[in-house]
Amino acid sequence: MRNSVVAIVGRPNVGKSTIFNRLVGERISIVEDIPGVTRDRIYAKAEWLNNTFRLIDTGGIEIGDEPLLIQMREQAEVAIREADVIIFLVNGREGITAADEEVAKMLFKSNKPVVLAVNKIDNPEMKEQIYEFYSLGFGEPYPISGTHGLGLGDLLDRVLELFPEREDIPVDEDVIHFSLIGRPNVGKSSLVNAMLNEERVIVSDIAGTTRDAIDTSFSRDGQDFVIIDTAGMRKRGKIYETTEKYSILRALKAIERSDVVLTLIDAETGIIEQDKKIAGYAHEAGKAVVIVVNKWDTINQHDHAIKEFEKNIRAHFLFLDYAPIVYLSAKTKKRIHTLVPKVVEASENHSKRVETNVLNDVIMDALAINPTPTKNGKRLKILYATQVAVKPPTFVVFVNDPELMHFSYERFLENKIREAFGFEGTPIKIYARRRN
Repeated sequence: MRNSVVAIVGRPNVGKSTIFNRLVGERISIVEDIPGVTRDRIYAKAEWLNNTFRLIDTGGIEIGDEPLLIQMREQAEVAIREADVIIFLVNGREGITAADEEVAKMLFKSNKPVVLAVNKIDNPEMKEQIYEFYSLGFGEPYPISGTHGLGLGDLLDRVLELFPEREDIPVDEDVIHFSLIGRPNVGKSSLVNAMLNEERVIVSDIAGTTRDAIDTSFSRDGQDFVIIDTAGMRKRGKIYETTEKYSILRALKAIERSDVVLTLIDAETGIIEQDKKIAGYAHEAGKAVVIVVNKWDTINQHDHAIKEFEKNIRAHFLFLDYAPIVYLSAKTKKRIHTLVPKVVEASENHSKRVETNVLNDVIMDALAINPTPTKNGKRLKILYATQVAVKPPTFVVFVNDPELMHFSYERFLENKIREAFGFEGTPIKIYARRRN
């Protein structure tokens, strides 16, 4: 089940970015602050009334044949195709323009649900200015003010009403779903072909060839898999082709449907900042992760090559210290046999449950080794712990005062849990709660 997608569309200077930033700034769901992970401002994960959705900002649509105007229009068209619901934004102070009518024609052709929002209605006396917008043919216009945040609740209520019904698609727990993410041209499609041992995905040396996620089923040693190939995630500022602007959004959709995420790194070019940002998406989503170093055949294979490369990876990917690393070559298929076992192990650990009594034995042993910290003369008391969820494994530690649980001690407990139960390949979450 994936999050719905909402695109904000309209001509330039109607306040799309203002609305986008206000919705993101007030209602974005940031789970944790991960060093090296930034959000591309063209999209964001937002929340309203416990419903999460992905919000897309678009460049203004203008009429004209100039290359920039054509590109802006194409960008909006891609966003419209990706969206489940579209917010059509107009400027209430300026009234209907020819450009608004052109946008309206485009939206009618899309056959997507559209909510018409009239921006810059900054006070109740201005509401009469919305009536002319009925003629655009999208029903009731919603007066809003991006500057003052007025009317956004009513607008989002209507957007939620138009979300497609979420279908609970039966999921076979015995099938492992995994996706491949990474910057363009690191060899994702080649790796898919190598794993399937047949040419099912077009392979090209041109960065960004794969545009959409492609699901392929296969079996290996009695285990069923679904592999999801995704478009390469290119650094913002280096995105020249319109369709690539939304490759990250497509990759995020693939990550949502995955049990395990393979984060690919190019051994030849080495680790760059974008690799860390891309890996952060999988970590933030709480998915099991396997780091795959591709094109290993291009590296000088001296005795300490793997050890040196691993040291470099661990230094750059501090937040993925739980992820195993596989070194292979999709082109020559060297060491490719080592990948599937790691995927299986990561998936099993992602779903692992531990018995409460055994867990508490580990916690008590940890307390004996390293007593709980004190703060302002008050000592943290850990009463008991229990696992409350899987995918990822999630633990609640009941304490006398959650404010006394320092992140360093939480990290200590995590390390002890990993020592006792493994959990290689999966993040684990620990929450301190006051016992009722």
